[in-house]
Amino acid sequence: MADQAPGSLFVLSAPSGAGKTSLVRALLERDSGIEVSVSHTTRPRRAGETDGVNYHFVTQDVFEHMQRDDAFLEHARVFGNLYGTSRAWVAERLAAGGDVILEIDWQGAEQIRARLPEAVGIFILPPSLQTLARRLEGRGQDDPDVIQRRLAEAQLEMSHHGHYDYLVVNDDFDDALADLCAIIRAERLRLVRQRLRQHTLIAGLMDPSASVAAVQPDRGRVS
Repeated sequence: MADQAPGSLFVLSAPSGAGKTSLVRALLERDSGIEVSVSHTTRPRRAGETDGVNYHFVTQDVFEHMQRDDAFLEHARVFGNLYGTSRAWVAERLAAGGDVILEIDWQGAEQIRARLPEAVGIFILPPSLQTLARRLEGRGQDDPDVIQRRLAEAQLEMSHHGHYDYLVVNDDFDDALADLCAIIRAERLRLVRQRLRQHTLIAGLMDPSASVAAVQPDRGRVS
């Protein structure tokens, strides 16, 4: 029987348009053992978004009150809006043995590394700037000036990729998803976690007093 071990915290960052959200959505469909943290934000809700699902949409006053109460594991200002991850929610899920993935920018990732150095960082890169620009334009949400600003911000974001543990290039979506799933799987199989989960099994296997009766194969009779 396996013993319970704390869950793993995965920090996923990428420039806007690199496909981070789509990859995480597909990952959650494949893997029921991981949950995505729903951030709090002061950003206005977009068409099709649901409060509590896409984000917890709050006013700036509410956000700043939570910030003063140290309610956030990390928080950052992105494109003029505030974003933050609930400290209590993440701690509760990890303590229960569940894995958690955070979709945050490099600023938030730095705060996570300072507080939880065991967190696993994953950075998603686009295959080229041209592809990134096409993806941003294809959304149809922003005017050309905003897209240019997002591309500049994307290059700043990508300059921090060297601070992460894993690097995934989202050229082919299925390949990038397979890479992401492989990272999650590999982290779950780390020795420190398997020793906790498989403590009873390992103890039994290493017990010097245990004995196993020799079993001779039944070769049958030759007639």
